[in-house]
Amino acid sequence: MTPSETRQLAVASATLGPWRTAAAVGTLGGAAALGIDVVTGDWSLSILAGPVSLALFLFFLVGGVGAVLGRGGTGDHRLRRWAARHPWKVALAPAGLLLVLDVVARTVLSTESIFSSVWDGIWRAGLLAVVIGVVGSVAGSRRQS
Repeated sequence: MTPSETRQLAVASATLGPWRTAAAVGTLGGAAALGIDVVTGDWSLSILAGPVSLALFLFFLVGGVGAVLGRGGTGDHRLRRWAARHPWKVALAPAGLLLVLDVVARTVLSTESIFSSVWDGIWRAGLLAVVIGVVGSVAGSRRQS
């Protein structure tokens, strides 16, 4: 299998996650963070950067974990089996999207420099990839035993 085919399978597998549930969790988490920031923070546009970043992280976390666990409705069973066998490759799709969207959101909504936004995005995307990969690996090893 070529690297291009592997990337396509990883992205296709990631689309099988429970994305509606992920949207609900992300929205609730972002709203809660915004509520806390409104009560305790200063009133400016940058007050939105943290909650939006958290909402994106939760959205991709729930969707990515659901994709590697095989949760999320109907879909091709072969694709679900591939995702269960390759959780680290599937984890890269949501992590990459989180990186891009988080950098854009932090650059637009806050006073952070582009370098600071990129650094924040990299460590958040890395954390997301590790969590999704570990959950998928642990679940896969439990299925095999």
